[in-house]
Amino acid sequence: MRGLFVLILPLLIVGCSSNRVSSSIHSGSATSSATSELVIDRVSPVVQSLLHSTLHETHTTIIATHQTVAARPAQYKQRAVTGTLKAPWEGMRKLERHGLLTAELAEVRPLNLPALLDRLEAGMDRFSAPVTPLPIPAGSDRRGTIAFILEVLHQAALHRERALADLSDQERAFLFEHGRALAESYTPQISVLSDVTVSQILSNTRFAKLLEERVKYEHLLAAGQVLALLTNTRWLDKLATVLPDTVSPAQVPPGITGEVRLIQNTPEGVIVVGGPGPNTYELEGPVALILDLGGDDWYRGVVGASHDAHYGNALVIDLAGNDRYTGAPLGLATGRLGIGLLFDRSGDDRYELSPGSGGAGFGGLGILVDVQGNDQYLGNRLTQGAAIGGLGLLIDTAGNDHHHSHGFSLGFGGPLGLGAIIDTEGDDQYQCGDAIPSAYNAHEAPTVKAGDPGFQYDCFGLGTGAGARVLTKQPEWQAQSLAGGIGLFVDLKGHDRYQSANFSQGMGYFFGAGLLLDLDGTDEYQAARYGHGASAHYGVALFIDHHGNDRYGSTGPYYNAGVAWDHGVSLTIDAGTGHDNYTFDRTTGLGKADHTGWAVFVDEGGNDHYIIQSGYGEVSERSLAGFIDLAGDDQYTVLSPSANIHPSNSMSISHAQGSFSRDR
Repeated sequence: MRGLFVLILPLLIVGCSSNRVSSSIHSGSATSSATSELVIDRVSPVVQSLLHSTLHETHTTIIATHQTVAARPAQYKQRAVTGTLKAPWEGMRKLERHGLLTAELAEVRPLNLPALLDRLEAGMDRFSAPVTPLPIPAGSDRRGTIAFILEVLHQAALHRERALADLSDQERAFLFEHGRALAESYTPQISVLSDVTVSQILSNTRFAKLLEERVKYEHLLAAGQVLALLTNTRWLDKLATVLPDTVSPAQVPPGITGEVRLIQNTPEGVIVVGGPGPNTYELEGPVALILDLGGDDWYRGVVGASHDAHYGNALVIDLAGNDRYTGAPLGLATGRLGIGLLFDRSGDDRYELSPGSGGAGFGGLGILVDVQGNDQYLGNRLTQGAAIGGLGLLIDTAGNDHHHSHGFSLGFGGPLGLGAIIDTEGDDQYQCGDAIPSAYNAHEAPTVKAGDPGFQYDCFGLGTGAGARVLTKQPEWQAQSLAGGIGLFVDLKGHDRYQSANFSQGMGYFFGAGLLLDLDGTDEYQAARYGHGASAHYGVALFIDHHGNDRYGSTGPYYNAGVAWDHGVSLTIDAGTGHDNYTFDRTTGLGKADHTGWAVFVDEGGNDHYIIQSGYGEVSERSLAGFIDLAGDDQYTVLSPSANIHPSNSMSISHAQGSFSRDR
């Protein structure tokens, strides 16, 4: 993935020392109060001053060890991650700014999808190739409308071909098929070398190397922006009158029921325009575009997803109705060396998501946009804004929605991947992690069975970036490790509920970066091990809740809310003056770091209640940990009799070198 990557990013992130987010990236939009201020700039001066007086030496030592992260065995490290490891406060500031700029663009009505794609990809140092302007038809001419559709599909196909020009047919086929292997068997760590795992490691490395060195990703991004022109609201409003006539049933291919207004074969695949009543769609061959004018429709099989290595671009646009989407594996809003785009404009919809679908990218761009309605997203693994080598994006802009997934979902960025989920309003529920057993079970509870209270599951979602770590003492195999990407989760408005298993809710694992930003509402966060801003093995984690009387809980058994392990860097902030409850009676945390970790927890204000086993700024093994409550009449309960720190109002404690706990 090469191109114009290095020179443009500074232009997008200048002014990070300011406490305002510039809205110049788009015109004609009002900047909401929720997205206009950097929380880190508001709280960091006093927090850094408090930490500097006690932990300056420890901070300097840890940051010095991170200056050599480039030499650590992991291929394709992201600059956003290495920069934050080297300079935590400045790096976190840039990450928050990136999330808030993304939120601003997501709020613009009508949605400017090409601009949003540019903003998202800037966080990965990836930028679009120049796109030839295509004027959107202003009139109601049938011929002009069809010509516009054909030209959009053609221009997107040209960009895709330029992106893949340096690949042989065999390499294209490998990259396309390996996406399926990743969706089925990706794991963030391999610690046993066998015939199966060695083959998996070598294939993963080949996949990443071809993408990074031979694919011109800027042209894949350009293809996505060109196809996004077909989601223009004013143009879509005219289609029913532009295409009023029903085609003969003899022209309709098998797999379609209901009224059809247009069938046309093109070099990019078939074009279908369905009528305003109910339709079903289940097509076997390559489909370039399904555009449905309304009705309660049912889509099955491959829906707005890359068909094969030759037909990589596909769109579905549905204008209205309570629709049902039942996608095949890697078959719904999935991009594999191409663009898979699903755009649903209104209705209470149901998405039944097989592995690798629902806004998922595997060496391509998978995009799912739902504009309006109370929707259900029922997912498996690597769904709902997930990517390994590319972009996976899910945007929902209205409604009280329910999201369920097994894991590696809801804003998951694997190696060379940016996975993002953005929800702009509504009281939403997010759940991840009740299906993938955790490796911790074998070591900590070998007799406990699935479904028992002590049985642990993994999530790796809700804003998680993770790599593919090869844990072995053999240097030649360590060198095959792949650094993580970026997982971004942004919820702008609403009273939301988050429920997840291990590794979730703003989590960075093995040179990955995870961000969770909730900008408004009274929310409930329930996680497990490594949650609410947690990092491990050179990961980076940022968790910020802007407003509300929030509730936090965890099934444990360890590590929640501003925690870092093995050179990780984590920052958790509950901003504003809400009265928050932290019921962590089964876990540890609130600023806790071990093995050269750097972790800070901050609650900005409010009368808060803390219940925790142990933590509050505890450290071990040359680490830095800070617990800071900046204001309010707070209550503290420490459950462990062996805990080293017992906070209270108006206290300041430094239990050991690198440890700091302060209630102002």
